[in-house]
Amino acid sequence: MTDSWPHQLLDWYRTHARDLPWRNPPGRALPDDADWPYRVWLSEIMLQQTTVEAATPYFHAFTTRWPTVAALAAADDAAVMQAWAGLGYYARARNLLACARRVVERHGGRFPSHEAELRDLPGIGDYTAAAVAAFGFGRDAVVIDGNVERVVSRILAIRTPLPAARAAIRAALAPLVPAGDAGDFAQGLMDLARRVCTARSPRCLVCPLQDACAGQRSGAPEAFPVKAAKKARPTRHGTAWWIEADKHVLMVTRPAKGLLGGMRALPSCDWRGNSTPPLAGDWQALGVVRHGFTHFDLELAVQALILPARPTLAGDWLALDALEEAGLPTLFAKAAQLGLVAAAERGKKAA
Repeated sequence: MTDSWPHQLLDWYRTHARDLPWRNPPGRALPDDADWPYRVWLSEIMLQQTTVEAATPYFHAFTTRWPTVAALAAADDAAVMQAWAGLGYYARARNLLACARRVVERHGGRFPSHEAELRDLPGIGDYTAAAVAAFGFGRDAVVIDGNVERVVSRILAIRTPLPAARAAIRAALAPLVPAGDAGDFAQGLMDLARRVCTARSPRCLVCPLQDACAGQRSGAPEAFPVKAAKKARPTRHGTAWWIEADKHVLMVTRPAKGLLGGMRALPSCDWRGNSTPPLAGDWQALGVVRHGFTHFDLELAVQALILPARPTLAGDWLALDALEEAGLPTLFAKAAQLGLVAAAERGKKAA
């Protein structure tokens, strides 16, 4: 491998860069906009564990509703959590608000430009700090995400399994980052990973870096990066309760901390086998919904109770025809769909 491949990558990127709403076009000066780093940061938080296709409409919605970090910092928590619904990993939304408020309180509504200061903000780790520094401020940061790891581990044919290989990847990449072009370089690696150096069946014959790639010369580039064996995720079981009266259903707000914190949801158990319903009655099984979290899979049984009048219970009663706009997280949107289908069937029988 020679050290010329970073410049070959930049040449390729300037022709093949994706047009993204949070990305500055390659080779151009950063926008003369004090809120540009806010847009970069917002996109990076949304893109954690989320595809570009899924994040893009949320990015447009957030920047329209809250165009500056100060506007987001002043937003109502429930409004932000509802706007985030469907993106998943809801701790990100809580950290989003905490970070925006910290930037306003301690930095005068402007993101700091140095990685060390960025890492002190809620929800910002090494990758996001480097990304905001490079993409938002033009700093010469070493930006490494999973896509970059894949490309570099193939170029170098690093056989140490991840995550242990990350130190070697960083050490090898740091001296190769072109001065003044760290942002384009990192985004070029990301685009190459998406379009050419894909996880499966990499398109080596059209890769601008094939001559420098030890992984390609090995004959098995898809074997890199080497990954440690995955541990099997446990499956938890729980129950959610659909309590319906007068064409309304009871919704609660989950505790601020924990999974789906601060989100609207059906009442449910703790997902560890405790399934005592919130009130006695003739409960009917509606079905089971399944959902994967980071560390476990969940099978959630949905039970329904139809009442002639609304009992006094903690929570809010939402009209059935408003549930699709209620901002439910995906798990409870699936559960609510079972309740809506059952309600529609009852309506047909009564007609």
